[in-house]
Formats: sequence, structure tokens, C-alpha cells
Amino acid sequence: MLSKRLASTAAICLLLGAGTAACGDNKASDKAAAPATGAAAAATPTAAPTPTAAQLDTDKLSAQEIEKKAKDALASATSLRISGKMTSDDGVMTIDMVMDSKGQCRGTMALPGMGSFEMISDGTAYFMKPDAQFWKTFGGSNPAVLAKLENRYLTGFQNDPKMKDMTDFCKLADASNQMLDDGSSTPSKGSAGTVNGVKTFSLKEKDDQGEESTLHIATEGKFYPVRLEKTTGKDQGQINFTGFDKPVTVQAPPASSVIDYTKFQDTVKSA
Repeated sequence: MLSKRLASTAAICLLLGAGTAACGDNKASDKAAAPATGAAAAATPTAAPTPTAAQLDTDKLSAQEIEKKAKDALASATSLRISGKMTSDDGVMTIDMVMDSKGQCRGTMALPGMGSFEMISDGTAYFMKPDAQFWKTFGGSNPAVLAKLENRYLTGFQNDPKMKDMTDFCKLADASNQMLDDGSSTPSKGSAGTVNGVKTFSLKEKDDQGEESTLHIATEGKFYPVRLEKTTGKDQGQINFTGFDKPVTVQAPPASSVIDYTKFQDTVKSA
């Protein structure tokens, strides 16, 4: 359930901002006015019934069927935000990223011992702005090189196989596949609860090393995943899913702040 490739890059604890709509009981007051009669009653328009939010039937459905509902809902999303943190032997990894089905994304990621970076994509071009620690990790400590790279965005790296996981994670469909993969184990039912203010039902799954992950799924409206967490073994942490179907606004950085990936490599090699 918890993609190992995702576990190597992810994620944080934020409140869910969207994803399910609770169906409120919108009763009109019977005492507001006396009932009309005759022609007046006939002229009174009838209020349309309040739509009822879909309910996840956790008693009837199997764990595998519930998991499929969550995957299908995630696959139908036009945008989302993932944010979280995960601890490993190397330290804490964090991510806060929004992305949409057009390939647009923006956000930040921090990797232990390597620094952090900002990622932007307008659906065609990718831009990555590392912090000073990240530049030092990959660009060396030569002051002349670091001066050229400071406060600059790197672009043109999407065709480098080493950067594929990075660019794939900016694409909603690919990121969704990374977030909830099938794996080799079978989920089991957990329990009902409330996560980030959303009514949920949990599924639990153990990998081949016996490490357990829990997926919390919204039970009303669209059955989006709300939280994915891992509390045993290595790479423990939480990923929260928010901002479903909200517009994503992205602005490419100015050309004066951009350095081409090939030039970056040449700069490092010549240092």
C-alpha cells in the first residue's frame, strides 16, 4: 500500500482542506409560517431535495474493494496537495507539493543531509531551485561555482534518467501511482475514525518485512485517501492528502534567474 519509492521521498501532517463534503441536515423550520391553503398553496414552489453524499459501505465491501474505491477516487482527481514528513536512518525528509492533471506543480522538498529545493513545472518545463546546502552537496564547495548557482533555478533536466523520479512526481497520474501501489500484500480492514476533521475508515497492510502501513479513506462524498501513515519499521511518517480538485496556479521564474542543466554540469566539471 505504501509505495517504497514514495517512502524514499515523502511527506507531512497538515489538516485536510478538501476532499469530502459532509452532507448537512438542511431542515426548513416547520414553525416559520402557517401552512398556506388553496391557490396560495398551489403557487408555492416545492424545494428541491438536498442531494445526499455518497457513503462508503464498509460493512458490505471487502478491504480490497475499499482500497480500489480510494485508488479510483484518487485517479479521478484533477489536482491535489500532498504534504508530510518521514524519518529514516539518515534523518527527516519533508515534502509539501501541489500538482494537477495538466502536469503543473509547485512545492518544496527537503532531504536529510542534502538540503532542500523548490520545484516548479508549468506542464512543459521544469524548474528546481536548491538551497545553498543542496548546491554544495551536488555542486561542490568551490566559491566561484556556488556564486554562479546562488538563487538560481535549474531547468532542462527532465530528459536526464537520474531525474525521472523527480519529474514523474510532478505529474499527478504518476504521483498517484507512486502513492498507492498494489504491492504484494493484501490489506485488512481497520476501523472507523476521524482524520483531519474527515470521517474515515482505515485499511492496514504489512509488507514482506512485516512493516505495517495504514491508509485512512474518506467515507462520505468522494472516497479520497485522507492520510497514509507508517508507524513501524524504517521510514516512519505520515502523508496527508488535501486540496483535491482545487485550481493550481504556477508561474515560471524569470529567465534571469534560470540556469540550464547542461551549463550547470559544465560549470561543475570545470571547477
